[in-house]
Amino acid sequence: MNPSLTDSTALSRRGILKIGLCASAFLATAGLGASLSGCSASAPASGFAMLRSSDLPFLRAVMPVLLDGVASAQEVAAGIEDALKKLDYSLQYLSPEMFKLTQQLFDVFAMGITRGPLTGIWGSWENASSEQIRHFLLRWENSYLNLLRMGQGSLLKLVIMAWYFRPASWAHCGYPGPPHI
Repeated sequence: MNPSLTDSTALSRRGILKIGLCASAFLATAGLGASLSGCSASAPASGFAMLRSSDLPFLRAVMPVLLDGVASAQEVAAGIEDALKKLDYSLQYLSPEMFKLTQQLFDVFAMGITRGPLTGIWGSWENASSEQIRHFLLRWENSYLNLLRMGQGSLLKLVIMAWYFRPASWAHCGYPGPPHI
């Protein structure tokens, strides 16, 4: 039987709150530092309305891992660019505050100073293995820090939304498409 976090003498409720506060402050400072230093380019990447060049390597690396099992590996690989376009389209309709939060989440993944400690991916996303990415996603999903769990959930929802926005993905899940009027 494993002791729960509340049974542990090393981690009290106060300790967890302190860690959460420190993590929140760290992420806010890193996001602010990135935007003030110019590391976080606000201009969209070529061919995109909202996604920036710094967002694309992360999304191209993480999407196949998040979409593992929804279709064959070949179908997922072939659909990534279309899913990125659908994600970009969807981001245009977020409220300004939600879009700002999404950009901050992507900034955490783009900056080495935050990416390494928070994800365990110390090099570029292009060099990260599927297993490393899977480990990072699982760690965030099961984190005792609400901020990381929310980040993982948001990322998963964005990717799934973009994937199933594509009519090509409907057949795999048995959806015939909208009715013809």
